[in-house]
Amino acid sequence: MIINTGGRTDTVQYFTPWLLKRFDEGYVLSRNPMFPNKVSRYDLTPDKVDCVVFCSKNYEPILDDLYRITDRFNTFFYYTITAYGKDVEPGVPSIDESIDILKRLSEQVGRKRLVWRYDPILLTEHYTIERHLETFSHMANEIAPYVRKCIFSFVQYYDKVPFNMPEIIPFRGDDRERLAEGMGRIASDVGLELQSCMCDLDLSMYGITKGACLTLDEIGDANGVVFRNIKHRGMRKGCHCIESRDIGWYDTCLNGCKYCYANTNPMKAFDNHKLHDVDSPLLMGHLNDDDEVIQGNQESFLLKRPNTLSLDDF
Repeated sequence: MIINTGGRTDTVQYFTPWLLKRFDEGYVLSRNPMFPNKVSRYDLTPDKVDCVVFCSKNYEPILDDLYRITDRFNTFFYYTITAYGKDVEPGVPSIDESIDILKRLSEQVGRKRLVWRYDPILLTEHYTIERHLETFSHMANEIAPYVRKCIFSFVQYYDKVPFNMPEIIPFRGDDRERLAEGMGRIASDVGLELQSCMCDLDLSMYGITKGACLTLDEIGDANGVVFRNIKHRGMRKGCHCIESRDIGWYDTCLNGCKYCYANTNPMKAFDNHKLHDVDSPLLMGHLNDDDEVIQGNQESFLLKRPNTLSLDDF
């Protein structure tokens, strides 16, 4: 099974000590978002976890200790760096700081295990098509040698997005095609593979591929392992990624991104953060008396699991 550390919150940026402790202790608890009293227990051991997937906007907090996970597990990394400043992403490092951190991460884990995410793309009076293309060009020239590829998406207009960010200007006419044409040309110039995510447009004429963001083939190639031929069910409607188990929790990320899909509103995340206990097996709070803890399904996707050593072997 695949463990996802960053789908619901930026675990690496704000909860690294907790994350490292969970791997040190060898298990984690995760609440079901639909039924919060249903809690799944996952063993965080190499014989139970096929790969640990990371997604963050700031890997600085974990760089010095990342080996404690990468030395034991197959891993795969997504680094989200966008064109936006503190007006949209108040808790995120600057573009140049983020690029520097990405390079350091790539030097540790290798470019085959690292994907740059430039998403979501949205428009405002300040973040125009021209501004996106200018910034993307600067970033692509710096980042291309350090990553496997770049994945981008256009913003999804969930109800809370325009509510939290009323300055968003909806895409009109050929806005998305103009962005795709420019980004495709820039990516081609620097030898960067470019892929769209959750996009209903055929952008292949701009050299942009379309597919799942997380596949067993890519994880296997990046880590030198072979997976069984398993259908990728996706994590939500329109998604074709391999299924993973997220150990985070919604409304806990302090980045404060106005377009955030995972936070109801930024202030709720700050309130919830007070419930965090680094010693708890849950990201937020502790088990309640009426919680039901069940062992999560950890069936392996690997074609053949490699031999692993434990302390009992010595």
